[in-house]
Amino acid sequence: MKFAEELASQMVQEWQAAYMDYSTLKQALKNLVTFRQQRAATPADVSQRRTCVNKSTNNVDDTVITVQDQNYYQEGGRSELEFFTILDDEFNKVVNFYKDKLQQLKVEAHDLTLKNQVGVHLDIIQQVELRRDYIKIYKQVRHLRSFCSSNILAFSKIMYKYDKIASRTASNVYFDMLDNSFRATSNEVYELMERLEAAFIEQYAEGNSRKGKKFLRLGGKREKHRTTFLLGCSIALAIAIIVSMHARDLLNHTARDEYMESIFPLYSLFGFIVLHLLMYGSNAYLRRRFRVNYPSILGFKEETDLGFKKVLLLASALSVLSLAAVLSNLDMEMDLRTMKYSTLTELVPLALVLLVLLVTFCPLNILYHSSRFFFLRHVWHCASAPLHKGTFTDFFLADQLTSQVQAIRSLLFYVFYYTMGDFTTRSNAFLSQKSYKALYIVVAIIPSWWRLLQCLRRFYEEKEQKQGLNALKYLSTIMALAMRTMYDQKKEELLISNKAVYFFAIVVNMLLRLVSVLDFNETEFLHKRAVVALVACLEILRRGIWNFFRLENEHFHQVGKGQAHDAVLLPS
Repeated sequence: MKFAEELASQMVQEWQAAYMDYSTLKQALKNLVTFRQQRAATPADVSQRRTCVNKSTNNVDDTVITVQDQNYYQEGGRSELEFFTILDDEFNKVVNFYKDKLQQLKVEAHDLTLKNQVGVHLDIIQQVELRRDYIKIYKQVRHLRSFCSSNILAFSKIMYKYDKIASRTASNVYFDMLDNSFRATSNEVYELMERLEAAFIEQYAEGNSRKGKKFLRLGGKREKHRTTFLLGCSIALAIAIIVSMHARDLLNHTARDEYMESIFPLYSLFGFIVLHLLMYGSNAYLRRRFRVNYPSILGFKEETDLGFKKVLLLASALSVLSLAAVLSNLDMEMDLRTMKYSTLTELVPLALVLLVLLVTFCPLNILYHSSRFFFLRHVWHCASAPLHKGTFTDFFLADQLTSQVQAIRSLLFYVFYYTMGDFTTRSNAFLSQKSYKALYIVVAIIPSWWRLLQCLRRFYEEKEQKQGLNALKYLSTIMALAMRTMYDQKKEELLISNKAVYFFAIVVNMLLRLVSVLDFNETEFLHKRAVVALVACLEILRRGIWNFFRLENEHFHQVGKGQAHDAVLLPS
C-alpha cells in the first residue's frame, strides 16, 4: 500500500482538512525534479548554480534553506520556492490545528472533571451521559495523538524525498521544528489521557484499571461477543430450516407450480435483500482487512457504522424469518388441521413484509435507529436527486438500488396481489392488466432514473465530460430495461417464438434502409443502371419483410380490441 493511501486510511473523518496535503507536496516535488532535469541539460546554468552555492557557503549539506534566501532561489528555481512555500503553509496549518484542538480538549476535560466532582446526586440518565462524555473526550484525545504521529511521519517522508532529490540534509531543520512543535506538547496529551483514565476508572470501573481502560478504548461497545453468538445462532437456524424443508420434500408438492407462480415472488424479495446484505457485509470485512477508510468515504459516523458482523447478523436474522415464514406457509397448507385457515395462511408473507417495513420506519431508538434513518435519509436524497447536490453516499446507494430491480418489482407484486387479486385462491390474474404491466416497467427504471438525474446535476455543476457520459450510460440502461420488459410481456403473443428472428429482421431492415438512403449511383464493377436496379430490388425485399411484421402488429391490435373478422374467400 502506498503511503498516501495509508495516510488516508488513518485519517480522522472530521479532521481531514487539517491533515498535511501529502499529494500536493508530492506533486511539488515532481515539479522540482522536472525543473532540475531541465537545468541540468544546460551546462552554463549548472556552473552558475555552483558559483552561487560556493558564494553562500562552503558546506551545502549544513545550509539552512528558507524561501526568502536569494541564493537558494537561484539554485533551486521557482519550483523549489513553491515547494517550500507549500511545505511551510501545511506545517503551520497542522501545528495550529493541533494546538487549538489540544487546548479545546483540556477545557472540556476540566469541565467534565468539575461535573464529576459536584456533590449533587446524579440520576441514572445523567450518569450515562457523563460516562458517554468521558468516552467521547478520551477518544478525541486518542485521535489527536494519532493525528500528531501521522503528520510527523508524513512530513518525514516528504523531507526524505526532498533530501534524495536535492542531495542535501534539509530534513534536519524540519525535524527540529517538529520536535519543538509536536513533541514538546505530546507530554500534555499523555497527561490528559492519564487523568481521564484515572477519573473514569475510579468513577465507573470500581478501581479496576484493566476493565476501565478496555471500556474506554472500545468506546463502551461490549456487544462484540453477543453479536458473534447471535450471528452463529442465526446461521445455524437458517441451515436447520433449509434441511427441514428438504427432508420433508416440501418443494416437490403437487401444488409446486402454483406456489412458484403466486407465492415465490413474495418471498423472493427477502432473498434479494439477504444476498445484498451478505455481499455488503463481506465487502465491509474486506475493506477493514485492507485498511480502507470506508466510514469516512461513505460519511458514516460511529453510531451509523454497523460493522461487518452486525450487517451479517441482520442478513442471517432476515433469512431465518423469511425461511421460517416459507416453512410455516407450506406446513399450514399441507396440515389437515390448518387447511381450513387458508386466508390466514396466505397472509403470512404480508405479515412478514409489514414487520420489516415497521422495523425500518420505527421512530423509536431501537434496532440500529441511527443506521436505519441514515439509510432512509439517503434514499430520500436519491429520490430528490435534481433538487440538491448529492454526495458520494447518494451516488453509491443509487447504484446499489439499480441492482435491486427485481426486489422493487416484488414489492409491486405484493401491492397488486393483496389488493387487486384474490389472494385466498392465489389468483394472479392481475398480471395481464395494463396498469400492472405499465408499472412493472416504471418501477424497474426508477433507480436508473435517479442515477441519470444525479449525473445530469453533476454535469451541470462540475462541467465534467465523464458525468455526461455516465448520464448517457444510465439513459441507455433505461431504454434497454423498458424494451426488454416490453418484449418479455409481448413474446408470448408473437407469432414466431424465437426472438432472434426479430432482432435479425431489425438489423436487416436498418441496413437495407441505409442502402436506399445513401443512394448509390455507380460502382467500379457494376453499371449505373444495374446499381439502380439492385437498390430497387433491395428496397422491395425490405418492404416484404416489413409487411409481415406490420400485419402481425395489426393482428394483435385487432385481437386486443376483440374485433371479429369476417372470413375472406381468396381465389384459388
